[in-house]
Amino acid sequence: MTTWMVIIFLIGYLFIALEHPFKINKAASALLTGALLWVLYLYGSPAFVPKVSSTAFNEFITDHPQFSTMPLAQQCIHFVAEYQIIESLGSICSILLFLLGAMTIVEVMDAHGGFNFITSHITTRNKRKLLWMVAFMTFFMSSVLDNLTTAIVMIMLIRKLLDDHRERWLFASIIVIAANSGGAWSPIGDVTTIMLWVNENITTSSIMPSLILPSLTSMLVPALIVSYKLRPGNATIQKSPAQNDKSLPPLPINERAIIFILGIGVLLFVPVFKAITHFPPFMGILLGLGILWVATEIMYNDKPCIKEQRQLRVGKILHRLDGATLLFFLGILLAVNALSFSGILESLSDFLDNKIGNVYAINLIIGIMSAVIDNVPLVAGAMGMYTIVDPDTLSTAANPEYLRFFVQDGIFWQFLAYCSGVGGSILIIGSAAGVVAMALEKINFIWYLKKISLLALAGYSSGAIIYILQNAIFSS
Repeated sequence: MTTWMVIIFLIGYLFIALEHPFKINKAASALLTGALLWVLYLYGSPAFVPKVSSTAFNEFITDHPQFSTMPLAQQCIHFVAEYQIIESLGSICSILLFLLGAMTIVEVMDAHGGFNFITSHITTRNKRKLLWMVAFMTFFMSSVLDNLTTAIVMIMLIRKLLDDHRERWLFASIIVIAANSGGAWSPIGDVTTIMLWVNENITTSSIMPSLILPSLTSMLVPALIVSYKLRPGNATIQKSPAQNDKSLPPLPINERAIIFILGIGVLLFVPVFKAITHFPPFMGILLGLGILWVATEIMYNDKPCIKEQRQLRVGKILHRLDGATLLFFLGILLAVNALSFSGILESLSDFLDNKIGNVYAINLIIGIMSAVIDNVPLVAGAMGMYTIVDPDTLSTAANPEYLRFFVQDGIFWQFLAYCSGVGGSILIIGSAAGVVAMALEKINFIWYLKKISLLALAGYSSGAIIYILQNAIFSS
């Protein structure tokens, strides 16, 4: 059964990675893979459960004496179907609820023209100055927003400023790199950091100071090289086409500014809420969404003159959300959990520990892989292979020097956040930001490979070196 589970997972992974050539949405592939793996795990549970989950299984049988007289195979099936699948869904839903809330808040801000308050302040015509402004704005915006939204906003901006499509490709490439780098150092900046933060592998107070310099370095190195490649001169700033009343957000500018400030505020408040209440992050994001929702309802209720079809209430904006993305996360996390419960990921972690035995090398490999393979399943797989080591386990372990890398905020988890986020920039297909840039600007895969991939790899390697040096200096 183990062999079949690995084969199904690899086939599913292949369809996810080659979504565009196969023309099958990766959410469909992920859901099918996740469901099939759980079915295989269920029927193979008599071989898996006693070896991998013996303690939890014995507790389950003790708490459910009606199963104690059943054959072992039936006991294992009940354990998987009534306990493990529910436990799995509980951890997955905490991530999905957070993403749902965050995506809705960003959509509400965007629908009301919130990002125009940022982009309208770019007035320079010097191309090199413009490149640096775009790079830094993207870097810091993506630490609060997701890198996909940030990439879309900034690419739409450079379309207004640059006529030459080849120069736009250079700018768009830097936007991809800056978006991925900016998302890596913030707990809410990228899906992978959100996953690690929600699961309490990392904390805000540790991840931000530890990764800001490596992440910034990974953006600065390629941006510096590209700035020298740009021909000197000024950008041609195009005048925006005149907007009619129907194309403008319906609320007045002061209320749209309130929505934007409130949206950014509730996103930034989530880590504070978690630190104060110790609730999971999804509670903070749902509270923030509720506040923003009530505020927009009040604004529209005070303006009966605005026609219903033009009102951008949160209920209407919910229909714009990319449900396929949430279903993709659901499917891939279900698949990874099935591999984890079956002990396959534990065997893989043992193999990596024995053959490589260096957390830096393991994460660097994961980062390179994320240029080809979606970083969500990579990080989910790493979280399944390794568990957070608690202080009691560390104090009694035979190899505490190695296990300390896996404590909360340990080097392994921090470096995983960096490598999985930044490594996706090495290829244009390695991140959501890269894929959207490829679609919007029709960037050629081979062009990016020839012109940008080595620069992104140089930035990735430079940031990794900075992180390793940081740890060497401050741990000595």
